Amino acid sequence: MLEAQIAQRPGGILDLMAKLPRAALPGTVWNYSTGETFVAGAVVRSAVGRPLSQYLSERIWTKAGMESDATWWLESPDGQEIGGSGLSATLRDYGRFGLFLMNGGVAGGEKILPDGWVREAVSGKMIGGKKVDYGYMIWPFAADPGSVNEGAFKAYGIYGQNVYVNPKERVVIVVWSAQPKPGGKAVIDDADFFAATAIAVR
Repeated sequence: MLEAQIAQRPGGILDLMAKLPRAALPGTVWNYSTGETFVAGAVVRSAVGRPLSQYLSERIWTKAGMESDATWWLESPDGQEIGGSGLSATLRDYGRFGLFLMNGGVAGGEKILPDGWVREAVSGKMIGGKKVDYGYMIWPFAADPGSVNEGAFKAYGIYGQNVYVNPKERVVIVVWSAQPKPGGKAVIDDADFFAATAIAVR
């Protein structure tokens, strides 16, 4: 998929996804895939009849008090946004997005998301009879009841970028990282760092 992104050919990623074999029957196996997120973005773009970046700007960005414009990596010039990556914003604006989620999808005093949607989006799912700690493109923490991270969730980037949201503690933490390799290379465990920080700011 990265090669298709770099090629900057209109329709290249959807062409690639159409050629891949199905990993499993729908709902039977959890298969984390940025390509599938791109397809989800294409579905949203088709449903709303405009680019994802424009829709995000209209519905959330301009209403949530963002300080700066964001950018989004496109598949090709004037093409579709890369649904699973490439959204670049300032640290504080990522924090404001975390606040938007923590406050149940309210931006500028307007209820953008339906009641209960964030709770559903940030909760783990049963797939193929197994519990998966993944929601709607958001990672819930598998935390012990009563622990600091209970009910917390995060958006997580491949090289350690994080938007941590803890509604119980009323804390949002944004971390920009540049780990040399994807995933699993953090010096300290993210969950421990976030828990310690949440306790420290009580």
